[in-house]
Amino acid sequence: MKSQAALLQELIAQGEHQQQDFKYKVDDARKLARSVSAFANTDGGRLLIGVRDDGSIHGVRSDEEIFMMHAAACKYCSPVPTIKFETLHVPTAPFGGKLCTVVICTVAPSAARPVFALEAEPADCDNTAAGHLHQHRSRTAYVRIDDENIAASPLHLAIWRQEARLQGEAFADTDEERALLATLNEHPEGLTLNQALKATSPLRITRQFAITILARFIRFGLATLLRRDQQWIVTPQA
Repeated sequence: MKSQAALLQELIAQGEHQQQDFKYKVDDARKLARSVSAFANTDGGRLLIGVRDDGSIHGVRSDEEIFMMHAAACKYCSPVPTIKFETLHVPTAPFGGKLCTVVICTVAPSAARPVFALEAEPADCDNTAAGHLHQHRSRTAYVRIDDENIAASPLHLAIWRQEARLQGEAFADTDEERALLATLNEHPEGLTLNQALKATSPLRITRQFAITILARFIRFGLATLLRRDQQWIVTPQA
């Protein structure tokens, strides 16, 4: 049976990727919540807390850091995702060194997407209408692309809303959908979300309705949403 140190070294050797992130330390639960949101909204993943970006082991220094980890999931994410914490006591170097604590925070992919990271203190949001509005404006859903946490696009939010509805939704094949799909097919290299929405202006449909149509295209395999040059790009399905 492998030791905790050997298991940790195997994980560190993988580096940071779509389902793994290193955190040197936790000094702000809200920042950590962004990683939790991104993993929960994508394919799940794990945070190695107490590990530097270069893979060296630093360790968790205080109980306060561990408290912040729990706060990131329970206080600064909505809805609260499924998350597991595992504490390892390992040496700082593969072949020796003083013992330190590393925490593995494993986040499951959520069945209730989007999982939002709250950017403001939840206590700042009261039960008044103004308080609820403040809370809505102070939350962001993230997705995980390679080794980065990226704010989800309006298309992601529309896709998740549609997926949360009852199954059996059919592709409508309306005039608006045919025209927008034809526009996409004229640009096989893809369009940014703003470019795609501008292309819908002759159709005289609202921005939100256009986003709804594009989300349907992606869900039905007629288009693809990808990240290129720090922008979200919609391409027709090849």
